[in-house]
Amino acid sequence: MPALALATAPPRVTLLGAPKAPYDGAIAAARTCYSPRVITRDEITDKQRDSIGPLTFEGGHHTVFQHAHFEFGLENVSRQFVWSFLHAYPFYNSEQSSQRYVKLNEPRAFMPPLDGEARDVFERAVLRAWDAYAELSALLKDDAWAILKELRYVRPTNTPARLKAVEREAEKKAIETARYVIPIAAFTSMVHTVSGLVLHRLHRMVNAGDTPYEAQMVIGAMVDLVKEVDPLFFDKVGLNTLEAERLPESAIPKPRASGDAFAREFDRRLGSRVSRLRDWSAGAERVVADSVRATFGLTTAELDDAEAIDRVMNPARNPYRIDMLNVSHHSPLMRALNHPGYVFEKRLSHTADSQDQRHRMVPASRPMMTFADTIEPDIVTPRLIRQNAAASAVYARAIQDAWTAKNKLLALGVPLEFALYILPNAKALRMVESGSFLALQHKWTLRTCFNAQEEIYLASMDEIAQVQAVHPQLAKFLGPPCVLRNRIVSPRCTEGTHFCGVPVWQSFPKAERRL
Repeated sequence: MPALALATAPPRVTLLGAPKAPYDGAIAAARTCYSPRVITRDEITDKQRDSIGPLTFEGGHHTVFQHAHFEFGLENVSRQFVWSFLHAYPFYNSEQSSQRYVKLNEPRAFMPPLDGEARDVFERAVLRAWDAYAELSALLKDDAWAILKELRYVRPTNTPARLKAVEREAEKKAIETARYVIPIAAFTSMVHTVSGLVLHRLHRMVNAGDTPYEAQMVIGAMVDLVKEVDPLFFDKVGLNTLEAERLPESAIPKPRASGDAFAREFDRRLGSRVSRLRDWSAGAERVVADSVRATFGLTTAELDDAEAIDRVMNPARNPYRIDMLNVSHHSPLMRALNHPGYVFEKRLSHTADSQDQRHRMVPASRPMMTFADTIEPDIVTPRLIRQNAAASAVYARAIQDAWTAKNKLLALGVPLEFALYILPNAKALRMVESGSFLALQHKWTLRTCFNAQEEIYLASMDEIAQVQAVHPQLAKFLGPPCVLRNRIVSPRCTEGTHFCGVPVWQSFPKAERRL
């Protein structure tokens, strides 16, 4: 079998969809504010383009630039860039190739601008990581198969198609775990849609975060494609980028020591938990009850606290709780859950947090890795690997190889921004995350399902247990869809053929998650 070779290429950006004359659309929207009718793009004059556009933009009246949306195809972009920049804020939509379900046969990764010995160190580290990924995928498949045979009630009398389906599922569980050794430089592809206003902001902030070099290439290409559709959208307003030295983050001194001391201090507070409740709205239950009463104009005598909370949280009385479309923000009743807030400290791997951050209504202060770098390996190890001695040895070697390569690159004078790309998906990230109870209960519904990514599942279970301790009335009806839907609506499980095989609703939260 021929040795693998690293495949790399510049980012590829395509414009999949864009409105007609987006700049004129923004001006028309602005004019509509002062008109008894809707103004159309065809009515906009050169004078209005020169005056109304800059006036609204510089005056902070930015919503008119939000009507235009641009749909991009992104290829040959790194997981690190997506995590650090593209998905680090709420206002976007992405559909991304999943490392949980797509096998990574070919080493494909972003190559920073390196040459000579540094480039050789980087390339060899990527190839070693891919070799470890292949080893782990093979080692873990049998373990996953053994567990799935029990969960899926596999018998010798099953049809070949049935056996093949479970075998494919075991392979997916194996690669889902093996991906922890893949470097964060690994390529991904996605459909990524943003409004015109957000594209202006991305252009302004392209030097923020941990990946300014890659961000400049990708966002620059996105802007160029929009300018081909309508050069006025950027030429008339907002075409300036904050230089790196003007960013407030640049004024923070780099620590003389490494991030190892910060990691130890954070982990002491965290203890044995994945996520620790740090702060919460002390009067949350009364606030929710008062909010329900305010919605319907009722007094305490007419609707007491327990009844108010039960009406909004009990899925047997509030069908919005089991509506998979998540209409909670549209419901006058459910909006009562907006007011209580909870703050958590948590520790997740880079790959788990890349999924966790997609819950955009639950934002986090995530680390700038260029400030929080550690000299020693600092990782999360999946349970399936911990339970397999041979896999654990391969994993430990792969992790050490990655950190040795990163430290070697730094010793060669490579900027930390570029050296970090070689770190694995397993890299531990420590953050402070918060959200309203409305946003959190939706997240917990999805992420306490046994099909959820393991780390996020464990964090969610930590979180609901701690919320139950401080606010038992509010937290009484928390759990996955099958628990909320039990004895109310059929089917209990919303995963269809992806049912985990465990009747979780019979013993939640004590049901055992084996895989």
